[in-house]
Amino acid sequence: MNPATAETLRTFNPMAQAEVEQRLDRAAAAFRRWRARPVGERAAIVGRAGQILDKEKASFAKLMTREMGKLLTAAEQEAGKCARGCQYYAEHGERLLAPEIVARDGGEPGRDMIVFQPLGPVLAIMPWNFPFWQVIRFAAPGLVAGNVGILKHASNVPQCALALEDLFARAGAPEGVFQTLLVGSDRVADLIADDRVAAVTLTGSEGAGSAIAAAAGKHVKKTVLELGGSDPFIVMPSANMEKAVGSAVRARTINNGQSCIAAKRFIVAASVYDQFAPRFVAAMAALRVGDPSAPETQVGPLATPGILDGLDDQVKRSVKAGARVLTGGRRLDGPGNYYAPTVLADVPLDSPAAEDELFGPVAALFRVPDLDAAIQLANATRFGLGSSAWTADAQEVERFVRDLEAGCVFINGVVASEPNLPFGGIKHSGYGRELGVFGLREFTNIKTVRTFDP
Repeated sequence: MNPATAETLRTFNPMAQAEVEQRLDRAAAAFRRWRARPVGERAAIVGRAGQILDKEKASFAKLMTREMGKLLTAAEQEAGKCARGCQYYAEHGERLLAPEIVARDGGEPGRDMIVFQPLGPVLAIMPWNFPFWQVIRFAAPGLVAGNVGILKHASNVPQCALALEDLFARAGAPEGVFQTLLVGSDRVADLIADDRVAAVTLTGSEGAGSAIAAAAGKHVKKTVLELGGSDPFIVMPSANMEKAVGSAVRARTINNGQSCIAAKRFIVAASVYDQFAPRFVAAMAALRVGDPSAPETQVGPLATPGILDGLDDQVKRSVKAGARVLTGGRRLDGPGNYYAPTVLADVPLDSPAAEDELFGPVAALFRVPDLDAAIQLANATRFGLGSSAWTADAQEVERFVRDLEAGCVFINGVVASEPNLPFGGIKHSGYGRELGVFGLREFTNIKTVRTFDP
């Protein structure tokens, strides 16, 4: 469904079990051949996928915008980022997977080394909010490492899921190396239990991650989980206020507010709170909400009616608990899943706006007296995905890097994922890493090899 208009675009029947079986068989057979190909050959195919993404990013962007409401400009940027991700592993995969020689203690003759070998078919359970990037950041390193991919995408982006399967086929990946399964979440447990599936990666909600981890744990299968976040955005007295305000708006409204690493809790030092808050509220109130395909639009619709209902309920419960609405705080009239950009203040710490992940353009403002209080509040969450801190004080930077409980800390910058840097969280935001050298090696057997002279 088009979330901007509520129009039904296409309908799909779930794949029959016989077709799922055929695809699992193809994946198992393809893995045996794929893993035997030189890393350079696998990397070249992933590189060609990146070239296609770059060349056809406009058409891929239109598909994303129609299916999940992403701003068209942001969708083109996503396709471009996917192209860069593929190119990164095409260029560096062979080097990063090369055996590592380890110096042997004691001077014994022989050789010690570490080799990185693929595990097998990896089931990827992916969300709708970045329908191409979430998949590419698993698939590009996974395929270069010698694994094959089985994609169970979110049910509201089936056309993106099929386009990704077609992408790798056009890039030259042999049959079965990357496949899409159009199935509902009710069939995921059986897929995890299947002996043809070697490992599982999920990007999704906290609840989904817990269920997937339990199912995979039962069968002793490796998992990587990237779950929710309630990322802090901390503004200290020495911050560049103009940059901090503009970045705060962008950090909260990226992807129409539907991003795990979007800043959600804005923690501001008391001495500059009255400088930051009015400017931030005014900028949020001035955002242009509308058709995501229109170039002037700054905030588009939420992806589904259920997400809109959930966000509206979280805001209402937070207000009932004592939060004040400084701007927005309501769904917008008319067709489509639109919610007004919103800023809440005086947010109780036991309310949804402080405790939970708000997936939409809703910001929670907090005033703190000093650095210690800022760090304490930033860490007062069960999540630990990303964090952003704004300061010109070197000692404060050192404290933020050391003490913020998150998988990534950005100083004077908006949290983002990059192909060359590991990405993931701690606490209830998940475990394991995607991207960078660590993401490349997550789904490998890190094998120790010792050889001795005959």
